[in-house]
Amino acid sequence: MNLREQLLKEHSKANCERILKWIGSDQQRFNDLLQLFLHDEYRVVQRAAWPLGCAVINHPPLVKKHFARLIKNLKKPAIHDAVKRNTVRFLQQIQIPEKFHGEVMDTCFRYIASPDEAVAIKAFSLTILENLSHQYPEIRNELKLVIEERWDYESAAFRSRAKKILKKT
Repeated sequence: MNLREQLLKEHSKANCERILKWIGSDQQRFNDLLQLFLHDEYRVVQRAAWPLGCAVINHPPLVKKHFARLIKNLKKPAIHDAVKRNTVRFLQQIQIPEKFHGEVMDTCFRYIASPDEAVAIKAFSLTILENLSHQYPEIRNELKLVIEERWDYESAAFRSRAKKILKKT
């Protein structure tokens, strides 16, 4: 399969599933997808985001050696929402290596505090922070404070997820 061509064919669930089936648990094929996700032109990056996130959720060990690059990628200015959304989506569902906890927490706090960030990115970031608060209970007060500060300005989806987190803190 020419992965780049396949990504450009269509942006659909069926195409995402074809790509996921082709990748399976193959590290090199995953690496090829990640390379496109990190370094290709806008449309390819956007289309690679969905299968990349699903591949990580299905086979978390595939991403292990790439964490530094993915976290660094989140800090790029003007990255597409699909990149951020799919990255934080899988980060909420996998074990984040401890050496990246600080950077991930900083990024997630920045996302939820931003009035310009997309709702899904904020919701996933809330879950990541809630997950990490089990290891770092000291962030619970900051999380609660940011939620309260943003409450009146956020969507129902944000408030729903935030309410569940506040009940736990």
